[in-house]
Amino acid sequence: MLELEVSKSAQHAALRRAGIEVPRTTAVFGREGLGSAARAFEAPFISKHNQGGKGLGVRRFDSHDEFDAWVAGEGFEPSPDGITLIQEYLWAREPFITRVEFVGGEFVYALRVDTSAGSFELCPAEACAVSESGEPDPTSLFRLRDDIDASHPLVIAQRAFLADAGIAIAGLEFSETVDGRLVTYDLNTNTNYNPDVDAAAARSGPASVAAALGALLVAIDAGREADRSRGGP
Repeated sequence: MLELEVSKSAQHAALRRAGIEVPRTTAVFGREGLGSAARAFEAPFISKHNQGGKGLGVRRFDSHDEFDAWVAGEGFEPSPDGITLIQEYLWAREPFITRVEFVGGEFVYALRVDTSAGSFELCPAEACAVSESGEPDPTSLFRLRDDIDASHPLVIAQRAFLADAGIAIAGLEFSETVDGRLVTYDLNTNTNYNPDVDAAAARSGPASVAAALGALLVAIDAGREADRSRGGP
């Protein structure tokens, strides 16, 4: 389901249909209409690209005037598909979000991602962990969250959503808000794995992917052999 990877509005619509809570969001094409659309949201709110990744293009605005100035200014950066999302700001109960990894449609592990620095760029891959100087950053924002497992109600709902959508490998991110909501705000079908978290987990993400692909190859070979036995090509 590549379309869910390249369209956050499509992600949210699909998740909502599955009964999974997502942030209140409005999609606007182009610049015109962004200011009026933002007035439907109390400040602070965020804007993001409909087509994006790694948190790039996500901005928080603490007033509508600040947003209007950004939209009208030279610093405005449109989404690759021309669609900008205006979204409610999720007030987290604690300064972290949770990312849940699935492989072969099954839960692998959950990781906790520290957001106390205020950044929206939360890529867990080792290649993303660099300082402003370009050198590797020894301070990891990621650690295993072992209180979230396959029996968690949201994990069960997310697993069912992925099965229904035909998505075998994915990472889903959610926030626990101050008012007790569990809000899933992103789906990554080209998910990355953090090496430190992976080493601490009972199951490895990359190893699980390799096993799933190996099983798929076995199934494909078995199907071809069955076709040949029936006289097929």
